[in-house]
Amino acid sequence: MAVPSVRVEDAVALVMGDIYSAPPIVRIHSQCLTGDVFHSLRCDCRQQLELALAKIVEEGAGILLYEQQEGRGIGLMAKLKAYELQDQGLDTVEANLKLGYKPDCREFELPGAVLNLMGIRAVRLITNNPEKVEALESAGITVVERISAEIEPEETFERYLKVKREKMGHLYDSLPVK
Repeated sequence: MAVPSVRVEDAVALVMGDIYSAPPIVRIHSQCLTGDVFHSLRCDCRQQLELALAKIVEEGAGILLYEQQEGRGIGLMAKLKAYELQDQGLDTVEANLKLGYKPDCREFELPGAVLNLMGIRAVRLITNNPEKVEALESAGITVVERISAEIEPEETFERYLKVKREKMGHLYDSLPVK
């Protein structure tokens, strides 16, 4: 399998414990400066990151693949413009489309390539996004278990989660249907 052409800064793999004796817990997490660092109330990114890190620590082993794909791959400045459109009533998908982007511009080939380079052939993946499962499977990585990354929704980002479920196919079982 060919390794995608990437810069070193495109992803970081944080590894804890013995990741080879059994399929490790893995989280593919896209950078979210506003959520991960500044604790934005618009998304669940920080909470998902914290959940994943806690599960890895609890398990005693795992991998966090942290990718530089801010704002679903549109970049920080475009994401901030999308925030302005959301303040005017658009949802995240509508805002990206209005700015000329796809609803999600991220690519998930890099995590599969990184895991293959590490010799990982099977994982227990923490995600609500079926595209991440498909991308790993396409890269020859068996996803033996999908672990939910669902967190308790805050009122400030409940609509965001519903849009991810209804328009992007993310898996959220506990969100109320309205």
